[in-house]
Amino acid sequence: MLTAQELHGIMGMMPAFATPDSADISATNTVDVDNLKAGVDRIIRDGLDIIATTGSFGECHTLLDDELETLAHATVEAVNHRVPLFIGCTTVNPRDAVKKMRMIQDAGADGVLVGVPFYFPSTVDNAVRFYHGIAELFPKLAIMIYHNPIIHHVALPADAFRRITQSPNIVAMKDTSRDNLGTMQLMEVVRGKIAVFPAVRDYAAYARYGVSGCWSIEAWMGPWPLLRLRDAIGVGDDATAQQVTLELQGNRTTGAGPVDLTWRETAIKIAMEYNGYVKPGPLRAPFLEIPPAVDERAKRSAAFWSELCAKYRPQVEAAVTA
Repeated sequence: MLTAQELHGIMGMMPAFATPDSADISATNTVDVDNLKAGVDRIIRDGLDIIATTGSFGECHTLLDDELETLAHATVEAVNHRVPLFIGCTTVNPRDAVKKMRMIQDAGADGVLVGVPFYFPSTVDNAVRFYHGIAELFPKLAIMIYHNPIIHHVALPADAFRRITQSPNIVAMKDTSRDNLGTMQLMEVVRGKIAVFPAVRDYAAYARYGVSGCWSIEAWMGPWPLLRLRDAIGVGDDATAQQVTLELQGNRTTGAGPVDLTWRETAIKIAMEYNGYVKPGPLRAPFLEIPPAVDERAKRSAAFWSELCAKYRPQVEAAVTA
């Protein structure tokens, strides 16, 4: 089983590669296995450290059970133990999460990415109990907590991890919204037990507290800007880490207004299609009527990321061959 010490660097949150007919609300087999395998193979060869699937961007909410199983088996085969792999199984029903975890374990993934069941808000105590329950059921499966308080309706404070870390196979967390002080407090509790992956914007700042890396959606438009950030942090080059962080945040602010959950994830998938590093395919229902402003912003985002890749790819590749 994976340990926290084996998890570090850039974690790419994988799209659920879609077939051309995936916009059809009656379609039942919408995972494009060929594009998935090609995309996974390319991003691993280009240096990505960890792959995680079927979070919110990875469309855990739009895939049928059979499609998730297809995706799980195809991703396991494509990764082929070259990097750690976590398959997402967040759902509104804890028994359904257990069913999905059993399938994922049988498929051969290293672990699962799982959030607290979220139709109604959970208390912190019930969230902790949920994680202990699934950890006990699957003692040989590495568990990564998917911590997204906005969507899952519960925030896990640092103190809750004194209990969560009692389960040795809970080894990581994808964190989305913890501030500077909260991260300091968290790392005092989980250091050496749970690998913490904040958002890209926080990676450089929180590395001093001991976070293991960061998660990224945009990695699937080319990982090189993120790998340059990782490498700068790894050697203590604060000036370059700050520069790259500010550039990466420029991609988030280009033409953007307030955060809109309706389009935050789907717009990046549109940008990936324009960018062309991988072929994620079309959006699935119900995200089909795309406002022109969203489409235009996706085009700008794709072009912006391509420029960053052209800038940082030579630096990353030169460091590998040095």
